[in-house]
Amino acid sequence: MSLAIRVIPCLDVADGRVVKGVNFRGLRDAGDPVELAAKYYEQGADELTFLDVTATVEGRATTYDVVRRTAEQVFIPLTVGGGVRSVDDVARLLGSGADKIGVNSAAIARPGLLTEIADRFGAQVLVLSLDVTRSPRTESGFVVTTHGGRTETDLDALDWASRAIGLGAGELLVNSIDADGTKQGFDLELVRRMREISSVPVIASGGAGAVEHFAPAVDAGADAVLAASVFHDGVMTIGDVKDALQSAGAEVRR
Repeated sequence: MSLAIRVIPCLDVADGRVVKGVNFRGLRDAGDPVELAAKYYEQGADELTFLDVTATVEGRATTYDVVRRTAEQVFIPLTVGGGVRSVDDVARLLGSGADKIGVNSAAIARPGLLTEIADRFGAQVLVLSLDVTRSPRTESGFVVTTHGGRTETDLDALDWASRAIGLGAGELLVNSIDADGTKQGFDLELVRRMREISSVPVIASGGAGAVEHFAPAVDAGADAVLAASVFHDGVMTIGDVKDALQSAGAEVRR
């Protein structure tokens, strides 16, 4: 796990445009992914995450052209997810310029996919994307969802994360569906519980609305913090977040 806390803008893309909503619904246009990627790179983003949020729902592959054009504009790690169903999909995305691959629904449907990806490309390439909501149906109180938060599974989020790490996941992208887009802060309990069971880096996602929200997520155990709308809407810059983290005692890359 890295010492420096990573600040990661997320580009949620549908039909070639960056979109943002609340609790994964009511999506609105937020700009051109290539232009935003270049802006965040210039601001000092440590990584970028590119999620084709409707790829699984619509049953189609990730938009490789947008990935390629985005990768040409940035020279920091690019994680791409959405519609990844096979090692061939991973190979094509890596060939298009991705550095890491996020997998969610396909791994739930067929957990062996995680081992196949890790064995072929290395665990450092494989990011398990977890869209989590609170639920009384599981022992931990957290359940995994699929299809952009639209469908609840029967999987306890902590159990599934632990199992996925054993199968080869090299990083956890933990997104709170309940907090997503609300700008009320990260789900700190969720971050803390994931940190307790994880032997790999944890990325906190969902709920950032002010620079003061990021340091508590780090204190809860996040190795990286991810946000979308606050950057797209110009509420804050990458530098503002790093200033706040540094003021709180966290190490950041400049």
